[in-house]
Amino acid sequence: MIETRKEPDRCIVVGVCTPEMSVQQAEEYLDELTFLIDTAGAVVEKRFLQNLKSIDKRTFVGSGKLDEIKEYADAAEIQWLVFDDELTPSQLRNIERELQNINVLDRTGLILNIFAQRARTSEARTQVELAQYQYLLPRLTRMWSHLDRQRGGGLTMRGAGETQLETDRRIVLSKIALLKEKLRSIDKQKLTQRAGREQLVRVSLVGYTNAGKSTIMNLVSKSDVFAENKLFATLDTTVRKVVIDNLPFLLSDTVGFIRKLPHGLVESFKSTLDEVREADLLVHVVDISHPSFEQQVDVVNKTLEEINVCDKPTLLLFNKIDAYKYIAKEEDDLTPATRENWNLEALEAYLEKKYGHSVFFLSAKEKYNYEQLRVLLYNWIKDIHATKYPYNNFLY
Repeated sequence: MIETRKEPDRCIVVGVCTPEMSVQQAEEYLDELTFLIDTAGAVVEKRFLQNLKSIDKRTFVGSGKLDEIKEYADAAEIQWLVFDDELTPSQLRNIERELQNINVLDRTGLILNIFAQRARTSEARTQVELAQYQYLLPRLTRMWSHLDRQRGGGLTMRGAGETQLETDRRIVLSKIALLKEKLRSIDKQKLTQRAGREQLVRVSLVGYTNAGKSTIMNLVSKSDVFAENKLFATLDTTVRKVVIDNLPFLLSDTVGFIRKLPHGLVESFKSTLDEVREADLLVHVVDISHPSFEQQVDVVNKTLEEINVCDKPTLLLFNKIDAYKYIAKEEDDLTPATRENWNLEALEAYLEKKYGHSVFFLSAKEKYNYEQLRVLLYNWIKDIHATKYPYNNFLY
């Protein structure tokens, strides 16, 4: 029997470089968008980056660039055009009108698609479906016409709207209300579950997506949480009881954050992020091998501010030191060293000075510095336990 497989969708990614960002930064953003598309199961054939003083209100990019994109897309039989920003409903309509047979997707729609693919529990699926409906609501006039077009490869929006092509605004609003009510019911159940965790310090892993949180979770808790080199491998919060020496505590692994995370997703995943809100200690995991890891730290910190948890004790854990690469200077090179020339020791010294003493360097993959991390966590958690439960310090 011959097995036939559908070819993955072929995509073009589009970004703009405004005066507020460098070309290098814009290219890194497109690299991340490409990684997102790979996570969704499609392939990127070409990228377009345009320098603009400001975003075109009608078609996001200039008309000349859009003509160039259309010419390439028609010749290469491209199925999807993906923009690295959220498009307004009018921009979506105008672009699709110009490109005719090419599907148009923005960053928000792509992230929602990935979340829909990876949601496993009833809670996560409800959260994603709510975010999808909230995203589709202002786009009803254009979205219903193509939601039923299924293609292999994974970029077609899943979940909300596939079987309700005639759904009007009133029914969508009703569905949103029902999903919110369902989430409130789930919140009550989870609140009861959390109330049963008596006198245990709670530690929550947070960080940019693909920083290695789930790998660290597995390492510390000796569990088998799903982890892979994809964005948003984890959507559902996982909580494990961990014991270091004689000290028990709860460790949670949460959904990763990302640049331009859709506001609807942040709102929908508030119940998932309750584990972060109620944590006594945050372990902020950072991929030190990523060229823009400092910007990723800022993105996570900004998201933590949005959910009002930025004042919690936080350990900044720089992971993947085994993958850190730098360009060594030649002996006769007298030009001043840049960040790209720093070895790991110089970078660690810089980060300790920038972020203070609450930093740690680890390779979860190679278990480098793992025993030191256990000692550090033990001391932090012991101090928190002694302060939070002064009458229950028999554990140590």
